[in-house]
Amino acid sequence: MEEEQPQVSSTWPSPPPFWRSFTPDNLARINELRKQQADGDGDGDGNVAEDVSKVRLRNLPRELRNLQPPLEPADGAWKVFGDTYKLEDELPRLEDMQIRRLFPNPEDRDRDGKHFDRALILKRLAKSLLLNFLELIGLLAINPEAAEAKVNDIRDMLINFHHLINEYRPHQARESLISMMQAQLDRTRAETSAIRDAKDKAERIMEGLGSLKVEDELVSNLKTPQKKPWDYESEMWTSVISEI
Repeated sequence: MEEEQPQVSSTWPSPPPFWRSFTPDNLARINELRKQQADGDGDGDGNVAEDVSKVRLRNLPRELRNLQPPLEPADGAWKVFGDTYKLEDELPRLEDMQIRRLFPNPEDRDRDGKHFDRALILKRLAKSLLLNFLELIGLLAINPEAAEAKVNDIRDMLINFHHLINEYRPHQARESLISMMQAQLDRTRAETSAIRDAKDKAERIMEGLGSLKVEDELVSNLKTPQKKPWDYESEMWTSVISEI
């Protein structure tokens, strides 16, 4: 009896099966079909679309269908690994997730006509969580079978707590953007100020050099080449010879 080969297991899921369709031959075929359709869809003057890869083909063979990306979702929703995603990322309501709401809706107002204080509600939920956790410990010591309801209560409190914090995400994103733009503005102003200081310093140096007065003798000495020592000896011997 042959020994069974051990199955290879992986922490990550296997790639989708359509990766086998991306072979060099299939890629060459679909590129050729795109060029042919682009030539056929031209304006008659030989003008072809600049990006041939964006041409959508019709009636593709089965082995080439996976090489053409799908159209954008018309309703703005799509599924990936069984989860539904939307272009408009909105915070889902607790009622849609079948979770009991433990604080009023943001649209609701209290008796004074003001919006409810989220910080105060977060503090109350935190205290309730501690109290329910202590009650859960007591139930587990006395009657563990009755702890399921308390666990569900703690679960609802945690989800409400997390949901209330997520309502601050738009405000956090806005404040983060403001802080980032302010830091960029401060950095630009500091660089501009440093450039202006360097410019003023260079101008002061140039003005100081321009105000210096150079003596005429110094200028003449700089312009007239000085004689070398042997030039004086040559002139002396020349004068002696001329007298003889």
